Amino acid sequence: MDKKELEDKIISSYKQDEEMMILVFAQWCVNHDLDPVELYVRAYPNQRSNPALQQMMDLTVPKEEAGEISDETLLGVLSLFGNDDLAQVVTEVTSKTAK
Repeated sequence: MDKKELEDKIISSYKQDEEMMILVFAQWCVNHDLDPVELYVRAYPNQRSNPALQQMMDLTVPKEEAGEISDETLLGVLSLFGNDDLAQVVTEVTSKTAK
């Protein structure tokens, strides 16, 4: 495998992992009756549209069919990808519901 093929493989793998992170976020929102787009816009107000989020929302299932995604799991996944602003919004939401 040459250098270009290796770079392409790494990029492809990262994109797949990023899509999985977005899917975990979107499913967590569905499981908690939250709007993923609204939370995303709160975290990133300058990014009104996120095609990857929309695409992953299409892959979510009703919360009755979904497995549990803990708050800690979601925050860990967001942290892995440096989504600190989104993690902050999730933390705010979870702290409000915990009261």
